[in-house]
Amino acid sequence: MKNTITTIQEQKRKKDKISMLTAYDYSMAKLIDSAGINMILVGDSLGNVMLGYENTIAVTVEDMIYHTKSVVRGVKDAMVVTDMPFMSYQASVYDAVVNAGRIMKEGGAAAVKLEGGIDIVPQIKAIVKASIPVVAHIGLTPQSVHAFGGYKVQGKEEKDAKRLIEDAKAVEEAGAFCVVLECVPAKLAKLISESLTIPTIGIGAGAGCDGQVLVYHDMLGMFSDYKPKFVKNFGDVGKVMKEAFHKYIQEVKDEVFPGAEHEYAIADEVIDKLY
Repeated sequence: MKNTITTIQEQKRKKDKISMLTAYDYSMAKLIDSAGINMILVGDSLGNVMLGYENTIAVTVEDMIYHTKSVVRGVKDAMVVTDMPFMSYQASVYDAVVNAGRIMKEGGAAAVKLEGGIDIVPQIKAIVKASIPVVAHIGLTPQSVHAFGGYKVQGKEEKDAKRLIEDAKAVEEAGAFCVVLECVPAKLAKLISESLTIPTIGIGAGAGCDGQVLVYHDMLGMFSDYKPKFVKNFGDVGKVMKEAFHKYIQEVKDEVFPGAEHEYAIADEVIDKLY
């Protein structure tokens, strides 16, 4: 069944947990979609896991459009959400609407995701008014890593917790149909989830959220630069891949691969005429 804003919000009402994973290319998107995922996020995390950047700051709108196009081609049922990268919406409401429109029109996404709370309410309102669905993102917002002084849990102190609650309510009122909570204490995330009518998607925010999202490289053991506390390994695909690569290299050296079953035949008399 095709996942839409309506079906995602209905899942919250039915207490049916929402599943979300990242994807950045056609083949992986097709695999994830075929498994029955509700939402696919074309995250600016591609800066880390696909492009090798230290953080997401260098990712561009063009990067996001390119990868979104690839993902959309492989998806049948999942709702594709694309991150708006750093400085594609912060400078002005005009920039926000234009860039969100490009991601939708050129990339083919079904929704865009913006990091921030009360401060970006004008942008969310304007994008929604332009008939573009918005997923909000509060808590640890990776594009603000330098402002935070690193990747740190958000909302542990009373004033910070109250700010996150205010942010959550503000983005809901602004028109976001869903909100990601990243690196938020589990009890606070549960409280926020229960106070909103829109679904919450947690990443490092506990089981009390209405759904969960992970970077597929993390949950499959394919990214080893660092491992956040909230990541669970659901299959050591990285290890399997390395073993396969090693086996391939060795079989090429030993002339085991390619075997006769991998070759195309030609009649001996044709070969004989070539000498």
